[in-house]
Amino acid sequence: MGTMIVDIGGGTTEIAIIALSGIVCDQSVRTAGDVFNKDILDYMRRQHNLLIGERSAERIKIEVGSALPELDNPPEDYEARGRDLMTGIPKVVKVSYPEIAFAIDKSISKIEEAVLKALEIAPPELAADIYENGIHLTGGGALLRGLDKRLSTKTKLPIHVADDPLRAVVRGTGIALTKIAEYKGILMT
Repeated sequence: MGTMIVDIGGGTTEIAIIALSGIVCDQSVRTAGDVFNKDILDYMRRQHNLLIGERSAERIKIEVGSALPELDNPPEDYEARGRDLMTGIPKVVKVSYPEIAFAIDKSISKIEEAVLKALEIAPPELAADIYENGIHLTGGGALLRGLDKRLSTKTKLPIHVADDPLRAVVRGTGIALTKIAEYKGILMT
């Protein structure tokens, strides 16, 4: 059975199609959570003349981050605090999820393109498996509101978000290490 996994971490998005205990094809893009933070930081500077830090951008992403400008269950607006670039005085600006969706739209498009490219290079037999099983999202970026729906619309495939996607990779590594004898053929050459 072929399985497609999209791991959206902090620095990179790793896309792999796995079958027969190995990676059949993969894609990697340097667009992930840190780039989303930078996009938000730049947007706040350009649109609101507000200088915020990396941690504030991360907080905004967590509180009102969205991959879609329209959500069924929208989060409340978030008060972003920073320094006004014109006066140098601290100020507070309310930001909404559609604003953040607009700010990170180009970066999410790069991830969509990489997913489509991985699907293009997948062997036809595995493409049939992926059509049935869908795509599995993991990593902190999988928590972005509406990302699963957006990818599903783009690929026309079902998207499954891992249980606790933030820790899925480390939990899987832990399982592999506790059962090292079973996974020896895959992990060691």
